[in-house]
Amino acid sequence: MQVQIRARHVEVPEVLRAHVERRLGFALARFGVRIGRVLVRFSDTNGDRGGVDQRCQIDVGLRPSGSVQSEDTDADLFVAVNRAADRVARAVARVLARERE
Repeated sequence: MQVQIRARHVEVPEVLRAHVERRLGFALARFGVRIGRVLVRFSDTNGDRGGVDQRCQIDVGLRPSGSVQSEDTDADLFVAVNRAADRVARAVARVLARERE
């Protein structure tokens, strides 16, 4: 599983990058080879106006085709990553269960 991290108007320290890779590894490892690319985007919802809300968007590409997205907004990016990773893991499980039926 290859995780790409992109940020817009948000500084992403190395400790957050490591947290993202570790958290997504735990959340998505059980799906194995069905997971393709994983794109994580961080952005500031208020942009240049200020404010504390920051968004984490996770896009998981599934093999052979399809994708699942999840997002969360919080003042703390670590919290947003945790909640978005939980949501995307449940969504991937739901999609793969539907494919099996």
